[in-house]
Amino acid sequence: MTLRQLRQVASDLGVSLYSRKSKEELLTAITDRQGSATSISLKELEAELHPAPRPSTATTNVVFLPRDPQWAYVFWDISESDRASALASGASQLCLRVADVTGMPGGSAHPHTMQEVVVDSYCTEWYLPVPLCDRDYRVELGYRKGSGGWISLAFSSVARVPAQHPSEQILDQFVPFSLDAAPAILPTQVEPADAGLHERLYQAATASWRSLGRGSEAFHELEAAGSYTSELNTSGAGIWASGRNASGIGGIASRQRSFWLIADAELIVYGATDPAARLTIGGEEVPLSADGTFRVQVPFRDGQQLYPIEAVAADGEQKRNITLEFSRSTPEDNSNPAEMAVSEWF
Repeated sequence: MTLRQLRQVASDLGVSLYSRKSKEELLTAITDRQGSATSISLKELEAELHPAPRPSTATTNVVFLPRDPQWAYVFWDISESDRASALASGASQLCLRVADVTGMPGGSAHPHTMQEVVVDSYCTEWYLPVPLCDRDYRVELGYRKGSGGWISLAFSSVARVPAQHPSEQILDQFVPFSLDAAPAILPTQVEPADAGLHERLYQAATASWRSLGRGSEAFHELEAAGSYTSELNTSGAGIWASGRNASGIGGIASRQRSFWLIADAELIVYGATDPAARLTIGGEEVPLSADGTFRVQVPFRDGQQLYPIEAVAADGEQKRNITLEFSRSTPEDNSNPAEMAVSEWF
């Protein structure tokens, strides 16, 4: 070994002043240190350790921690004075009492919801099955007397057991939507990672149904083409709809006004699946949240819309699918955007 390698070994063994020693001195120090080192197993090391002393000021308490919608973890500590007092009073079994306190004032519980679980006398932790998820619970620690009485020792804080279904509090990803020529996104809106996903889903859903008709469908088709002539003449916003003609010029004072109206609708498709699955709607992959939920907001225009939804498991073997079909019609549409509002004479 080189001098540098010997110094590294000496450093690992804790040889003092190894950087100042020569190669021969390092060899001697390393040999002495390795000869005196003894290997001690973990079991032998644990056997030499004394039990941890209990704190002299230990107090009796119990803690209730929900683990998941079906199980909760409870741990507690009983002071020696409380244990001795309970045993002197005839305590026979250590028990945990679980009570449903959802919506109840402090200290009270729903009747007939209390469950009693017998635990080992000198145990300090336990797993409890939860009766119902999405509820508030409190645990009481105590002893049951041999004669049928009850000795209460401590109460836990109230804790909420989580719900089994996905959370309803999710971050909406709205489509940047505006009827103006230049779409504007409000500062409070959150732009999705793929802004074109929603429009592609709508185009795929209406591919077999698309036809030019009345209502908002015609409005959007005409808006894309840049022509409003036919709709404006039928909406009451054209120059001939106000009744202005040659006979309107007379002694009566004329009044000039402009008026406008816009309205439309959007469709929300949402659900949940395994977080590791791959979800597609109409062949387009839709991103999932961390808990497996999804929520997309697409245009809801006139006509038929078909949304085939499919989830494929991470292994690619299991599949689930559902197809949603929607239909919208606009019986009457006398609307026009603000920039196309024409002054009318009355």
